[in-house]
Amino acid sequence: QVRLVESGGGLVQRGGSLRLSCAASGSILSIYPIHWYRQAPGKQRELVAIITSGGNTNYADSVKGRFTISRDNARNTVYLQMNSLKPEDTAVYYCKGVLTEWGQGTQVTVSS
Repeated sequence: QVRLVESGGGLVQRGGSLRLSCAASGSILSIYPIHWYRQAPGKQRELVAIITSGGNTNYADSVKGRFTISRDNARNTVYLQMNSLKPEDTAVYYCKGVLTEWGQGTQVTVSS
């Protein structure tokens, strides 16, 4: 079973940028589509972005124009580039593929 490990989170000021990585223990070709989710304190987990095997992408309205999901199949890694960050983007971010388990996530904190 492919396992995913998220990294790249941290503390950033409003308007800043971060790039999250989702590294797979095996080939990501078998686990498409791959999603990024986030969960803020006291809130339900929400879908942020998705990428398909063909490279098609889709985003939550709240992040359109600011976040970009991409992948490097050779490195078995999916990325989430986050620009123009807002305090409301503060959450734990998770990646998820087909039949993969939830990982530990990576914390993103945006200060005002």
